[in-house]
Formats: sequence, structure tokens, C-alpha cells
Amino acid sequence: MTEFLPPLDDVPSPLYSIVAWPPEALDSWLRRLQDRLNVRGFGLPHLNVRAPFQTSLRSADLVATCRDVLRGQEALDVQVRGWKQLPGVIFLECELSPQLRALHDRSLTIGPSSRARYDGPEYRPHLTLALGVLKWAEPVLWEEIRDLTPPVTHFRVEALSLTKEHRGEVQELHTFPLLDLPPADPPGVEHGAEVAPS
Repeated sequence: MTEFLPPLDDVPSPLYSIVAWPPEALDSWLRRLQDRLNVRGFGLPHLNVRAPFQTSLRSADLVATCRDVLRGQEALDVQVRGWKQLPGVIFLECELSPQLRALHDRSLTIGPSSRARYDGPEYRPHLTLALGVLKWAEPVLWEEIRDLTPPVTHFRVEALSLTKEHRGEVQELHTFPLLDLPPADPPGVEHGAEVAPS
């Protein structure tokens, strides 16, 4: 018997995300902790700059749109605040700095695309440790992690990645380097050279 593929309209669209990867020390620490506790997040540890979304754009067009939206975006620092727990999830919350808020808002202009309920005013930057935690296991896991201090409490985001999830697999489609501008010159210094006092 011949099986036919479902019509294209019936095939679920992949989910895309704009993410920042944590530094190696934090990434490996989170993965070891997940292994020890037998928990997982969705894919490798990452900071969602924008929650997963769907779009009618083809991958190449989406990459081009992301490139246009992110053009001129400066690198930014992310501060890790500490552990948080919500029903079914445990994560490291990150500070929503003005720079991260602006980047999140900027990423929402990528489209046409769907918008998740955790985008916009509800955006809460974080690194997921455990997702889909059963109610009975929440207090047990919380007791295990609440006093743990991550090896990194802040990190610099120098690139963003466009990822695609389809049928349970997360693929990195493209990486967008961010501008790493030198810090602003302090008073009395012009373009890296001291100005002689008058």
C-alpha cells in the first residue's frame, strides 16, 4: 500500500529562535548538573533572546531578515541573577538590562512571524536547567540546586544564533556576530589618547 505525505498545509511549521549561547564554563556546568539530576531543558543550555516563533519565510529569507534587523547590534553583557522556580521549570534567571530589553524588542520585528506569550512585556531572560518537572519532583530538585552557585555570574554575548527546531531536533542555522565596540573613552581621553591639560 502506498502512503502519501500530508498536504503542505498539514505539516507543522518548524519553530525558530534567536539565542545566545552561554560561555563554555557555564554551559558545561549546567550540562553536568542536568546529567547528575537527570533533567533536561529544550536543547543545549541557551538564553532565548526571543521565544520560539513560526514564520512563513523560507530559511534563506529568514536569515537575510535577521541579518537586516541585527545589523549594527552591539555586543552586550548578561548578568546571572540566580535560581528561580516556576511550575514545571527550574532556571537561572538573568537580569533584564536595558540593552537586553532593547535587543529583545528589536528581535520581535523579525517577521512576518508568530509571537509567544513570553515575548514583549512578559519576556524573562533565563538559562533553563529543567523543563517538564513533575509536581512531586519540584521540591526535591529545588533542594538540590537552590544553594548552588554557578561558576560564571556574568558573561558577554558577542554573537547570536538563529536556531530551528523540527521534530525534536534543534539545528543552528546561522550565527550573527555582534559589534564589539571598545568602551567609551573616559573624560579627558579622546579616541584612546590622553588630552593634555590646558
